[in-house]
Amino acid sequence: MALVNQPQNDRKRVKVYELRNNDWFDRGTGFCTGQVVNDESKICVESEDLPDRILLETKISKEDGYQKQQDTLIIWTEFNGPDMALSFQEAEGCAAIWEFVSQVQQRLLAIGGPDDALSDDAMDTFPNPVMLPFPELGNLAEIDQMMRVASSSPQGRDSLGKFIIAETYVQRLVPFVETAEDLEALPELHRLSNIMKMLILLNDNIIIETMVSDENVLGVVGALEYDAEFPHHKANHRDYLKDPKRFKEVVPIEDEKIKKKIHSTWRLQYLKDVVLARILDDPTFSVLNSLIFFNQVDIVSHLQKDSDFLKQLFSIIDSAEADMAKKKDAVCFIQQCCAIGKNLQAPLRVEMYRNFVSHGLLQVINFALLANDVSFRIAGSDILVAMIDHDPAMVRAYIFKAINDNKLVLTETLIELLLTEVDLGVKAQAADSIKVLLDPQSAPQTQDNMARANSEFLSKIRGNIHSSPADNLVQSFYDDAAKKLFQPLKDLEARGTVQDLTFQEVSLFIHLIEILMFFIRQHLYRNKFFMAAEGLPSRIAQLLACPQKHLKLTALKFFRTSIGLQDPFFNDQVIKHSLFEPILNIVYETMPRDNLLNSACLELFEFIKRENLKPMIAHIAETYRQKLEDITYVNVFQELILRYDQMQGYNPEMETQLFPQEDDSTSARTRINGLSQRWQGAREMDAAEEEYFNTSDDEDELAAKPKALAPSTNGASSLTKPLVDYPDDDDDDETVEVKFQDLDSRSSSTIENTPSRNTGSDAPSPKTATATPAPHSPLERLSEKRRREEDEEDELGKLSLSSKRRSSSASSVSGPNGNPTNHLRRKKSFTSSKDANGGKKIAISLAVKNPIEMESGRDQGG
Repeated sequence: MALVNQPQNDRKRVKVYELRNNDWFDRGTGFCTGQVVNDESKICVESEDLPDRILLETKISKEDGYQKQQDTLIIWTEFNGPDMALSFQEAEGCAAIWEFVSQVQQRLLAIGGPDDALSDDAMDTFPNPVMLPFPELGNLAEIDQMMRVASSSPQGRDSLGKFIIAETYVQRLVPFVETAEDLEALPELHRLSNIMKMLILLNDNIIIETMVSDENVLGVVGALEYDAEFPHHKANHRDYLKDPKRFKEVVPIEDEKIKKKIHSTWRLQYLKDVVLARILDDPTFSVLNSLIFFNQVDIVSHLQKDSDFLKQLFSIIDSAEADMAKKKDAVCFIQQCCAIGKNLQAPLRVEMYRNFVSHGLLQVINFALLANDVSFRIAGSDILVAMIDHDPAMVRAYIFKAINDNKLVLTETLIELLLTEVDLGVKAQAADSIKVLLDPQSAPQTQDNMARANSEFLSKIRGNIHSSPADNLVQSFYDDAAKKLFQPLKDLEARGTVQDLTFQEVSLFIHLIEILMFFIRQHLYRNKFFMAAEGLPSRIAQLLACPQKHLKLTALKFFRTSIGLQDPFFNDQVIKHSLFEPILNIVYETMPRDNLLNSACLELFEFIKRENLKPMIAHIAETYRQKLEDITYVNVFQELILRYDQMQGYNPEMETQLFPQEDDSTSARTRINGLSQRWQGAREMDAAEEEYFNTSDDEDELAAKPKALAPSTNGASSLTKPLVDYPDDDDDDETVEVKFQDLDSRSSSTIENTPSRNTGSDAPSPKTATATPAPHSPLERLSEKRRREEDEEDELGKLSLSSKRRSSSASSVSGPNGNPTNHLRRKKSFTSSKDANGGKKIAISLAVKNPIEMESGRDQGG
């Protein structure tokens, strides 16, 4: 290996490509060198931008199958790896590296040794290179057999390929096609077809390029017309390729090399897509794609840098002398360039579109979209979609500039195309283009864009609003073009029926509704104002009565999207115009069938119930209650009615399921305790109850003196005091005594007031209740009453916990006629006394104590 010389020039500028999923991926640009390190020959490529980064480092071996193509390309397959390619900037650099690779491989073949990947058995199988006899009509069967044997192993294929290239075997076989046709020798033609297929399946770039050259292509495809598997059929590939109308030179191309590559690329595509479509394997498919890709790169790179060529090309559109056929060819040529640009690497694609736009690409799009010929419109829409996929911001900038210059705006052209186009494909592309161009959020979220967005948000908060071009474009659209776009929907208001919609109208309405749904999600306040002013929700609801089911589904999708946002504006629009009625009509028409239309309606009502949209639930239940009750094959409508009743404070399940064994007073207590924030609908209190609450407040106010009151436990006392008060032991004893005296007086007052309330007489005065000493027997009844009230309080605690678990809206109104229990009165009295005076809280804190402890405390106090 030391005898191998390194290339003279160590720095060869090159691009590195790697084949991934049948597409060439650009790994970067760098400088290629051939190196010999420790008797190992390598090809290394250092990055042009980062010299320390190695783009490629591969060891040269003799079985990798290096191939040179087009004087600037070297292609090979890594050992157990992907296909690689080096595209050199200069042919001299490619020749130097190729010479280095050839010397290394020849040296490896000469010395053999450990680097030799061929086994001894394989070397014994091919002791000599493959040699084919000189082709004649008589020995085509022998040539066919020898090629089959050689193609059975990688070594034989490599040896056969080298022989074919060295002996120009393809050029020798081509003349026999015409000779066999003259003699009508069908078996020889079938053998020639098999030989040509095997030559293509060798996957050698040089052989394939030789076969599609101007001199050989007709003979090759002529042989491929005779397929042995279809002996009674003959294709006509030559007639297609010989037709001069297939190649149209819009602007003369001076470079003959580029012109040959254009012809070669077209023939390769025809071979791949038509002639060999049935027999291609993956390696051959990749080789053909690689040849086509690199040819397209060379063609586009040359044309987009030729300013004279571009100037002549784009001037045809504005020329008054050029006929429509010439302009059509120019538009189709630009369309093909943009289609090729989709497969180019990003830097080259950016450069191509920049040059095209500078020469008037967007004017070409406007011209094509407004042409009467449908082929113009198809080509123009393809160019526009390709350009939007590349860089929508550039198209928006052009539109905004046209608005400022009072020129024809591209969005208006797209709207006109959408409203008048008959071709469904062009109509769909126009609708998609409108959505992308009017999407202010479609810019890529890079760090710079995010920082800019944050700064714009802060400036808006500070009152310094700077609108972006995308926002200005959206605002201009709503000012001028939005009414024209949605005018077909607006015209439905004057239309008597939607039963006679045409196919084109149905397609247009579907696209308009989808665009409107997109605007609902992307355009915030502008879309709300526009929809309210134009009344579009009502017009879309009108389409729910049409016979076309796919249009009904699109209209339902609009309402599902609007309601799904849970925006009060859209909810109010639906409620205000009673738009649930046509949806319920669809449910009636389709029930009980489980079809897509019926399921979409049911899912809409299920969403409303699941998300608990209370205004909509109330509107549906109040307006369409009778209709909902008639739909019983699903539970969602009955659940909506139940949810509405619970919202109003009525729950029919509370009386029958929660405490069925209790009396009316317990049920009343349950319902009162379960009340939530909604008290409307509760029954009015009678005179006895009202007097009771007033009497309790008066008693609590006179029960104790202010100076004997202890501090409130929750800090609600009106007196100025520390946050936490720790009284002395002596004070505690005095306070406890005062508390028991006050509690005793309260208990006596309550016992005496109970019969008077039942009879409707006036309650005793507070002085009488306070001054009357309490005998021993009422104290025992008081203890029993306290114990009974504690039991009831435990039941109420369980009831309140159960009510919270059910639903906040499942609160019930007041109970049946009858006096509330003593405990509920006591609780209301406590609450009232708490609001009236801080001192009343002393009785509240001791009201739940054990009656036994209270009796012992009273005896000690006495």
